[in-house]
Amino acid sequence: MRDNSAPGTPVVHGFPHLDTVRSAITALYRRLSPDGVHRYGTSLVPADAAFLDTDDLHLGAQRVARALVQHLRLPEARMIVGFRTMEHAASVELTAGPEYFIELNDRFRTHRRDIGAALAHEITHVLLHRLGLEFPGTRANEILTDTVTAYLGAGWLLLDAFREDATSRQKLGYLTPEEFGYVLAKRALAFDEDPSPWFTSPQAYTAYTRGRDQALHDLRRPPLTAAGWAGRRRYAKDRRYAQDHPGTVADPGVPYAFETGGAGPRVSFPCPTCHQRVRLPVRGRVAARCGLCRTRLECDT
Repeated sequence: MRDNSAPGTPVVHGFPHLDTVRSAITALYRRLSPDGVHRYGTSLVPADAAFLDTDDLHLGAQRVARALVQHLRLPEARMIVGFRTMEHAASVELTAGPEYFIELNDRFRTHRRDIGAALAHEITHVLLHRLGLEFPGTRANEILTDTVTAYLGAGWLLLDAFREDATSRQKLGYLTPEEFGYVLAKRALAFDEDPSPWFTSPQAYTAYTRGRDQALHDLRRPPLTAAGWAGRRRYAKDRRYAQDHPGTVADPGVPYAFETGGAGPRVSFPCPTCHQRVRLPVRGRVAARCGLCRTRLECDT
C-alpha cells in the first residue's frame, strides 16, 4: 500500500483517478451482483478497529485483522501480521491460503491508531485475489483495491488516516482524499449510511464533504430528471444536434451519447450508482431500472 507520509511528499488532491474509480465500482457490481454488494450494508464499526497504546501490539493487530476478515466475509482466512522497516505502508503475500502474511511498516508500532486502515487495504487485496477481480497494471489495481475497501464498508479508516498540518502529513493508499470521500459518499447514498461521525481527522471530514458534492453531482446529470435547468437545456441542444447529424460522436465533456437505429434514436448514459451504461429510447419522461445494480432511474430523454 502506498504511503504519502515521508517528509516532502506532496498529497495530491482532487479527482484525477475518477474514471478508474467508477470502473472499479462497475466491476465490483458485476463480480458480486447487487445482492452480493448489499451483503456489506453495514460498515465496520469504529470499536472493531480501535487500538489503544496500552494494547499488546501483535495481539491487537491480530484482533483488528480478524474483525476485518469477518467484515469482508473472507472464509477460512487467517492473517499473520508482522512489522518491519519498509518503503511502503504495508504489503501482503497473496497465496492460495488459508494463511496470509501481512507486513506493516515499523512506524505503525507507534502510530497504532492507523493499523486498522493499513490492514483494511491489505485484507481487501486478499478478498479481490479470491474473487479473481483485478485491473491491469499496478496503479489501476491499487485504485481498485482502495475503491472496493471503501465501497464495502472498511475504507472510511483509510480516509480517517489522512492528516495534514504545518509540520507533518499522512495519507495512505492511491486515491486522493477527495476520491476516498467520493466512494464513501457513493456507498452512503446506496446504503443510507452516514460515515462522517466516525472521522477523527478534520481533514478527512473536509475531503468527505468535497467527495460527497461530486457524488451528488452524479445524481443531477441529464437525462436524469433531477438535472438542473442548465443541464437539461444543454441536453436538449445536444439531442437536436444528434437528430440532425446522425452518426456524430458525442462531446467527451458530457456523460451521455446518442445512437440511431431501426427502433429510433436512443441515448446512453452511466447509471449514477454503478456507472454501467444504460440505454433508453429518446421519447420523453420514462422510468427505467439499471440492468446491473437495479437502481430505479427517473429520466427525461
